Amino acid sequence: MNKPKGKLIAIGGAEDKGTDLELGVIHRNNLNFFELGILKRIVAEAGDSDARIEVITTASASPKEVGDNYLHAFEKIGSRNVGLMSIRDREDAFDEEYIERIRKADLVMFSGGNQYRLTSTFGGTEIVRILHERYQKENFIIVGTSAGAMAMSSTMIYEGSSSRAHLKGEVKITTGLGFSKDVIFDSHFDKRGRFARLVQAVAANPSCLGIGLGEDTGMLITGGNHIEAIGSGMVVIIDGHQIRHSNIADIPENNPLSIEHLIVHFMTHGDHFNILQRKFEARQVEVRVEE
Repeated sequence: MNKPKGKLIAIGGAEDKGTDLELGVIHRNNLNFFELGILKRIVAEAGDSDARIEVITTASASPKEVGDNYLHAFEKIGSRNVGLMSIRDREDAFDEEYIERIRKADLVMFSGGNQYRLTSTFGGTEIVRILHERYQKENFIIVGTSAGAMAMSSTMIYEGSSSRAHLKGEVKITTGLGFSKDVIFDSHFDKRGRFARLVQAVAANPSCLGIGLGEDTGMLITGGNHIEAIGSGMVVIIDGHQIRHSNIADIPENNPLSIEHLIVHFMTHGDHFNILQRKFEARQVEVRVEE
């Protein structure tokens, strides 16, 4: 299969939209949003501030509030050609107006909320078919944050308590929107302690690479294969290709997992990873010597 010409950007959620740094109230990020922030990187990848961006708020229980927040955030960084798609159900997803807007957009962004709502609303629709086609054939960008990121892969976690994720059957998996075939995304990864949740998903699907996205952190996937970590936090890669022992197929439900030889990588801003080769490439850090 040919490499897709488009790009995917998956964000772990709670991306800094400039508000905290501007008000000086919360200093939770290590990078300056306006210089290195994720939303600014999104606009840069789309080409320029005139690129047409469509934000889909279907996953959210508060679509107007979430949508207005993104409009305000994009406007801050000079991007004003932004539209909101308040698609609430499958009937809306068949609306010709929305379909035509998808055809004309340079970038489509799925907001956070409930990833199951995304797959049940858009699965098998013309909108998803167009997104797949444009991602494969054009310099087109698909962005997902939080639930929007988790729904981007073919294999999707839709439920699973962090405190019980070490027990077989506690992590629920279904089919996502399928923009990325060989990965499983999990969001709010470090903040909500989801390491064991992603481990179980990978143990059940070792052909997939587990990607845990921290808050205000994401990854840019180009050519369907090359990952670049972006944002202020950490991306965790869980590679199950070389698992030597796993009891997940044999133990009863609600029993603890036993797994040998998982490979784990920690990525920060500027690090790279090749999905097919399972190869990590660290960003070169400039060492400062004080005189």
